[in-house]
Amino acid sequence: MRQQVLVLYLGTSALDSEVVGWACYDGTGRTHPTTGDSDEPPYKTGVAALEDGWRLFQAAQLIPAPPGSEYETSFLKHEFFFEKLI
Repeated sequence: MRQQVLVLYLGTSALDSEVVGWACYDGTGRTHPTTGDSDEPPYKTGVAALEDGWRLFQAAQLIPAPPGSEYETSFLKHEFFFEKLI
């Protein structure tokens, strides 16, 4: 059995919010790692990934931004890790 990992960055902390970034890693050797190299995300929402059989195993901590940082560029906050065992 091999693991496939899907990382989805969502617009909010809700699993039904829109995917804004993604990365896929395939431990089966069938494909090479990609980092969202297409114009369309693999799923529209995190819930859509769950419905397709991906298992959620980690979500980012919700940490409030410090006052005054709302205009700074930073990492994407709403990161969710999914896996499939093939």
